[in-house]
Amino acid sequence: MSSRHVVIVADCDHQSIEIERAVLADMCSELPWLACRSEDEIIAQCADAEGIIIMYAPMTRRAMQQLPRCRIIARYGVGVDTVDLRAAADLGIIVSNVPDYGTHEVSDHALAMMLCLTRKIAYASSLVKQGKWDFRLMYPVHRHQEQTIGIIGVGRIGSAMAHKTHALGMKVIAHDPFVKREQVPDYISLVSLEEVLRHSDVVSVHCPLSESTRNMLDEKMLGLMKPSAYLINTARGSIVDEAALDRMLGEKRLAGAALDVFSNEPGAPTNPLFKYDNFLCTPHMAWHSEESAKELKRKAAEEVRRVLRGEPPLYQVNAF
Repeated sequence: MSSRHVVIVADCDHQSIEIERAVLADMCSELPWLACRSEDEIIAQCADAEGIIIMYAPMTRRAMQQLPRCRIIARYGVGVDTVDLRAAADLGIIVSNVPDYGTHEVSDHALAMMLCLTRKIAYASSLVKQGKWDFRLMYPVHRHQEQTIGIIGVGRIGSAMAHKTHALGMKVIAHDPFVKREQVPDYISLVSLEEVLRHSDVVSVHCPLSESTRNMLDEKMLGLMKPSAYLINTARGSIVDEAALDRMLGEKRLAGAALDVFSNEPGAPTNPLFKYDNFLCTPHMAWHSEESAKELKRKAAEEVRRVLRGEPPLYQVNAF
């Protein structure tokens, strides 16, 4: 096949793009690796691209209007909140993600965060290192088989989290306005968001970020949770109102929380949440394993390859 297509990696924080280059080697004479962070950089550096692979680059209507040859934008990851999907559809640009590369990694990470909080592992470790060998300092700890987990969003990752916590013996309730009863296993009870928050001992967030979910868990909604409950978010930072979470933890209206994602990343050392012993955080790493990282890169490049060969994409997220 002639090396006539122009594909650009607009931004990527990986160590290399050798996997992408291998997938596209017979279609592109080269695969530029840029560091675009703004509309203007996208416009100036990607104007000739037929396919663009992005991580965080803002794909706005204004930017995409200046990409006359672009046929597909493929995003490394699940979330596509940095892309104006309606504008892309209006302009005839396919937007794809990689929705299934880190399903087990993210659900495992959420499960690990839950267990670390509910079994008070990190807190106990810190006390032991201070010379405080006393399990009574960890009271209360409850049996998981008598606890309820509430899952917000039962797509691939939320469903995997439900499966894993059900295996622990937990009762599983969930909220997802886009899922019907017959689409989930019998052990998941679909209820309203308010019921999830009121009745759960652990709430785990697995929904996408959109205008309807931005700051969805504000002080009013978090206030519905039990003071003994825990909140976990491995989805998107802006779904949880962090200022409200700070107040909830400060006033002991929640037993604890764990975030892998923040509204502003990287998380600043001055973040007020960091002062709490019952707050856990990780640097947006829930998706990561050596295997998932390779799968992510390969699938993003393969999606571009399909479209440029005239084949239908597997993971298109914007309907024309």
